[in-house]
Amino acid sequence: QVQLVESGGGLVQAGGSLRLSCAASGLTFRTSAMGWFRQAPGKEREFVAGIGRIGGSTLYADTVKGRFTISRDHAENTVNLQMNSLKPEDTAVYYCAVANGGLFPSRWDSAYTDWGQGTQVTVSS
Repeated sequence: QVQLVESGGGLVQAGGSLRLSCAASGLTFRTSAMGWFRQAPGKEREFVAGIGRIGGSTLYADTVKGRFTISRDHAENTVNLQMNSLKPEDTAVYYCAVANGGLFPSRWDSAYTDWGQGTQVTVSS
């Protein structure tokens, strides 16, 4: 059974940084693409960042490009999201997702097979 557990969310002032982590189990981590999505109150879930199976291929939403960095650690079976220069509009619940068997990252949530429970990120102005 696939399990994804996010951590690292919290409250931060605008301009600050947070690092989210997602611990994956129950799957062959190194053969799966991973992604981060977010959902703000009253809005649809949206793609944030994705990373391919090997890690050399990354994809970012335009709204976070240059501020967020996605990475993966095959030894720890984790995928991380370093978020810098945070803005109030980054406030949302952030979800980790896995595309089991996927090679490249995708911005489409239909490409992902399993999801974590989410972690809240709140950026105050």
